[in-house]
Amino acid sequence: MGLLSVDPGLVFWSTLAFTLVFVLLRIYAWKPILHALKVREETIEFSLAAAEKAKAEVEDLNQTKTQIMNEAKADRDDMIKEARELKQNIVDEAKSKAQSEADKIIESARQQIEREKNEAIQEMKRQVAELSVDIAGKLLEQELETTDKQKAIIDKYLQEVNFN
Repeated sequence: MGLLSVDPGLVFWSTLAFTLVFVLLRIYAWKPILHALKVREETIEFSLAAAEKAKAEVEDLNQTKTQIMNEAKADRDDMIKEARELKQNIVDEAKSKAQSEADKIIESARQQIEREKNEAIQEMKRQVAELSVDIAGKLLEQELETTDKQKAIIDKYLQEVNFN
């Protein structure tokens, strides 16, 4: 017998062994293998769905983060603007107060100068009057004998004379 010759007994036993192994594999191995493949397929589908969901959540979170960042930037800009306005208001108020205080000081100085000027004029009037009385007193010694009369005359003339 050669290599290419067919032996009917060998074909029978080979077919019987193949059929027996096929039946045993189908009964005991095929269902668990198919079940394992189905479970694996469901797990992969679930994982893909979870990955898509996670991707969508990440995109939502990125959008939310971007929105929050934009709001924070807007709030920061508003706060900076308010701080600048507050600073300017404080500076303007301080300038206004300083100007008001300076005006008060200037007005007070003017009033003080006016008082001192009036006092100086009164003092000068009194001195002029006293000098006039002294001169007149020397000239009219006989007529004005007491200093009380001289002072009464000085006061009278001071009331009548206006140097302003």
